[in-house]
Amino acid sequence: MKNWSGLCEQALSLHPGMSLDAMQGKPAAARETLQGYSDSEIFSVLTRRVFRAGLKHSLVDAKWPEFEKAFYYFNPAAVQEMSDEMLESLMHNDRIIRHFGKIKATRDNAMLMIALAQEYGSVAKMIAEWPEDDIIGLWTLLKKRGRQLGGNSGAYFLRMLGKDTFILTDDVVVALKAQAIIDKAPTAQRDLKQVQSAFNTWRQQSGQSLCQISRLLAHSIG
Repeated sequence: MKNWSGLCEQALSLHPGMSLDAMQGKPAAARETLQGYSDSEIFSVLTRRVFRAGLKHSLVDAKWPEFEKAFYYFNPAAVQEMSDEMLESLMHNDRIIRHFGKIKATRDNAMLMIALAQEYGSVAKMIAEWPEDDIIGLWTLLKKRGRQLGGNSGAYFLRMLGKDTFILTDDVVVALKAQAIIDKAPTAQRDLKQVQSAFNTWRQQSGQSLCQISRLLAHSIG
């Protein structure tokens, strides 16, 4: 595993016309920014990520005002109370994406929002204060307790929100293999912990955020 300086040198050699700043992009949002979100705002972002999965993002985004209306502007308490019949009726609403599995998941995720708010004071507080050196722990929580939040969906949701996280894109996975950190796409907790440990090391060496390290890592393979 190369140190941070070695990764930077490798990325620059493969992309001589780019600066490190351009490759890394902007850092994640400040904790204070995350804490300022309402649970409804977070629920909306989470649901948008669920519906974006596997679809063109612009298609989902164009319909989002109608999603807001259909799901009570993402008030978790109101969505939690939606009956099966109400959810089924949304399959006749051609102004939203009519995917029943994701529609049902929205009610389940409303229950998650309420439970997390009760446990942590607010969902925003939980996410803002979750330590970045165990970001895979937050992924695991979202996957186990939420719906349609497996794979990279939990990480993409956090990135959309502004929480610092790396994302295991195909390029990042190839780069991690090249650094002998993993030998296959990490899904088991053991492999994810090895990846987290590597990112923690690069974070200490560089002072950069996880999202910036993730982007630079993707550039390190060409």
